[in-house]
Amino acid sequence: MLGSIRIADVLRSEATAAVAEMRNLGLRTVLLTGDRREIAETTAKALGVDEVQAELLPAQKVTRVQQLRAEGRVVAMVGDGVNDAPALMESNVGVAMGSGTDVARESASVVLLGNDLVRFTEVLKIARRCRAIIRANFVGTLAVDSVGVGLAAFGMLNPVLAALIHVSSELLFILNSARLLPRSIDGYGRKK
Repeated sequence: MLGSIRIADVLRSEATAAVAEMRNLGLRTVLLTGDRREIAETTAKALGVDEVQAELLPAQKVTRVQQLRAEGRVVAMVGDGVNDAPALMESNVGVAMGSGTDVARESASVVLLGNDLVRFTEVLKIARRCRAIIRANFVGTLAVDSVGVGLAAFGMLNPVLAALIHVSSELLFILNSARLLPRSIDGYGRKK
């Protein structure tokens, strides 16, 4: 033999770190692929995903997404190909890679700029922080309004005190929301 050629799928450099971060966030990861079972299982092992299903047609990916949703799970599907488009549409949140096909990008709810899967985990963290801050502000608003109604019911709330309580609480909620802003930003909108 004079030589040989080997062809193999290569994982994205950031894929393993992205899957590990998703698992650290308490998310269950599932690999749905049309690739042969041997290739899919090798890839899944390298990535550290919780579940792998291989040799799937687009309709079978949709069926699996529907099964997960029927179990009461919130499904975020990340894909980049034509075969992923139906499952992207069926999921709660379809996420297409920026370098993906036009069909995948049109089918998704979110399109990531670029191809870095770690960006997806950053989006998840920001979304969780945002939801927690919204909930805190909502509960705080209800508490302040309840105190105001109670004070008014007993005749202890005059217009000046009501305005002071309202403005102070709104300022507090705005400052709480400002925690989502990046701490320092360079001239290009990136964190330093």
